[in-house]
Amino acid sequence: MAKEVVKKIKLQIPAGKATPAPPVGTVLGPAGINLQEFCTKYNDATREKMGDILPVEISVYDDRSFDFVIKTPPAGFLIKKAAGVQKGASKTGSETAGSITRAQLREIAEIKLPDSNAYTVEEAIKSIEGTARNMGITITD
Repeated sequence: MAKEVVKKIKLQIPAGKATPAPPVGTVLGPAGINLQEFCTKYNDATREKMGDILPVEISVYDDRSFDFVIKTPPAGFLIKKAAGVQKGASKTGSETAGSITRAQLREIAEIKLPDSNAYTVEEAIKSIEGTARNMGITITD
């Protein structure tokens, strides 16, 4: 008999740095899963991506066991990392926070493609380009 999923939890946690302290503990504690076990498994699975913020989708089963799926980093995080800025522009349209090249844009789109709703890299590029524009990041050739 298959285990029944009782709860699905979505979090964004820095890779390799999950601890039972808040915010992880406050979200997962009430679900009844072993926090230390989750943190150990997550940190081992994300060790090579240290420094990135990774969304994770956790499925909690009726016997309090769990499994999780690690997604690609958010587009905004990847754009800020490529542009070398801490945050986007506060007034988009009239203010620029930084710039990225077309090659960097394509690289981000290729990273995001598995988790996006785009079918081709070109469609993903348009989506990432819109996100960058909304953040006040300009695209240079």
